Amino acid sequence: MKNSYLQRRAYKNLTRRSFLASSLRAALFGAYAINSTAIAQSTPWRNWSGGLSCQPQGRYDISSEDQLVELLKRTTGPIRPVGSGHSFSPLVPTDGHLVVTDQLNGILEYDNESMEATFGAGSRLGDLGAPLNEIGQGMLNLPDIDRQTVAGATATGTHGTGLNFNSLSGYITALRLITPNGDIKDLDASDGDLFDAARVNVGALGVVTQIRMQNRAAYKLKKREWTAPTEDILANFDELAANHRHFEIFPLVYSDFSLVLQIDESEEPIGQTIIPAEEVTLADLRPLGVDAVPAEKLAMNNALAINAEVSEAVDLSYKLLSNIRSNPFNEMEYSVPAEVGADCVREILKTIYDEAIDVAFPLEYRYVKPESPWLSMAYGDEPHATISIHRTAGEDYRPYFDIIEPIFWKYGGRPHWGKIHSLGHTELSQLYPRYEDFIAIRESLDPNGRMLNDHLKKLFNA
Repeated sequence: MKNSYLQRRAYKNLTRRSFLASSLRAALFGAYAINSTAIAQSTPWRNWSGGLSCQPQGRYDISSEDQLVELLKRTTGPIRPVGSGHSFSPLVPTDGHLVVTDQLNGILEYDNESMEATFGAGSRLGDLGAPLNEIGQGMLNLPDIDRQTVAGATATGTHGTGLNFNSLSGYITALRLITPNGDIKDLDASDGDLFDAARVNVGALGVVTQIRMQNRAAYKLKKREWTAPTEDILANFDELAANHRHFEIFPLVYSDFSLVLQIDESEEPIGQTIIPAEEVTLADLRPLGVDAVPAEKLAMNNALAINAEVSEAVDLSYKLLSNIRSNPFNEMEYSVPAEVGADCVREILKTIYDEAIDVAFPLEYRYVKPESPWLSMAYGDEPHATISIHRTAGEDYRPYFDIIEPIFWKYGGRPHWGKIHSLGHTELSQLYPRYEDFIAIRESLDPNGRMLNDHLKKLFNA
């Protein structure tokens, strides 16, 4: 081995310690906070990972719908809405105007008979859990990250996990859309095609200011995390996904193991029910792989993962469904038909190993329920598996992503609108059956293309 004596000694010691699945996951996907600052008209914009930026002509912090209508009517040229900046694809960058909807937030109204609540579109998902719980409601599902705005998350088709659960967009029961010319449209299922187009809209139809969502009575969940052989889990994934409210895995690269996350409803008291004695974090692990060839990395990671301890916790639903992350990264995510999902994961892991790609982030693999919003990754009648790859923000993601992306295409993959991908109109129109219908609605609402930037022009052949 090329590792030094100290590295070998450290590795030997680590194999004697407990390996906690959740600690590695926390090291990869840790806590972060967004600082709120006053927005000046000349302030440049940058996304969360730092990979995207622009210098807009104007930047407007909207505090009311009337202000937005007035802005749309008195300005000309390109205009883009912006949420928390957590998209990795270039949906926002423009040299025109940016509209910031942060001040349109909170629970605007609710109904505990229908279990619906209307949110200001600029609300952060992580800020809604506690006030919803206070009124006796809980969101049916949440994505892995809680810093996204409601409008941004739904506009990009953001989802959680669960064979019986939709994306956030699938739970929209009504929304308010202000078109580029300042018209106000209140949409629900009675609006048919326009409603299904607007629920995943990539900010191309106008600016969404309010969203009403279907919720349920507040509830508690029990989360269980451990490591297991990847092949064993993949072989039984359909059964496991069907038998648990939420079930997903994080296949470890250069390893035969995955981190496993299982979540079910619970009436147990809130608290951590199993607490491992010691933790091994990514900071402990990555130096061991420096200068190691793939076979050496495989042996080291397997030795650690096989000694894993189980972690369990019970808490309010919103505290377990979403995570707060501190380590910026860039991400690519595709959905593929569930029946070929396991084969796609296997090929990605094998390619990373065969190409000796220097990456430590695990993959993420989960199922999403079929649904009706036209641009949803899970649009149609069959369940889809979603697969994510990541690269830390300080590293160039392009060589890694360029190698892996064609594997997604091979399995009929659809890209997440907020994640990095290289597809354009030709490919996307073949993947989404109602794609051309969406384009027709977009052109009818925005004939002058005000809501478009260079990226969206490529997507919509505009």
